[in-house]
Amino acid sequence: MSCSRGAAAPDRNTALRLFAASAGYCQNPSCYNSLFVEAGTARVHIAEMAHILAARDHGPRADASLSEVERGEFDNLILLCANCHTKIDKAPEQFPNQLIFQWKRDHQLHLDQMFGATALSTRAEVRSLIEPLLLENRVVFEEFGPDLSYRENPESEMASAWRRKMRERIIPNNRRILVRLDANRRHLTSDEARTLELFRQHMHDLEARHLTDLTVEAQRHFPEGMNKIMTNGGGDA
Repeated sequence: MSCSRGAAAPDRNTALRLFAASAGYCQNPSCYNSLFVEAGTARVHIAEMAHILAARDHGPRADASLSEVERGEFDNLILLCANCHTKIDKAPEQFPNQLIFQWKRDHQLHLDQMFGATALSTRAEVRSLIEPLLLENRVVFEEFGPDLSYRENPESEMASAWRRKMRERIIPNNRRILVRLDANRRHLTSDEARTLELFRQHMHDLEARHLTDLTVEAQRHFPEGMNKIMTNGGGDA
């Protein structure tokens, strides 16, 4: 998922944010292909970071008024499969910038609907919506997590099961938790709002480590305050 465009290339944080916004799917709404596929025993990505307005003055959908830094910002990037990236850049007249910006907005709306982003009336309702997901993630971590004895043998069956459950259960659950809490931010205390942002960073780091080839220098830990968020006691970071 690399991009060599000088100052127009996204930095690491932008790349993480872009991947998180995609949830692992091509952001072309007529495609929605998974960006991570199995190839024998390996899991490879076909994700490419595409500039909506070109990284260079003479590229597809170029806007010479933009600085290089602006061209590499999150708002001007979209995550696509290799096929869709090639199509939009080789036939830019068929894929104007307004259309691709709309793809990105539609993709977010689709994810919000898919993961149950609904504004609720009370904190208790929000808690009841996220508690089963938090519980499942905790049980998976306790039963398969890397703190168990197999951590010295990354090729063991338990290590393989942990990686699979991380991709298939924990990461999708994290996404559901995040969009449901974002849709109900008005119920958060100030401490809970900070906890939520710590959780967001933790989620981005997990996705980068388990689903991409991006390097995570210091992975953020799960904030303990998430276990109490939207309860009467609240969630301190």
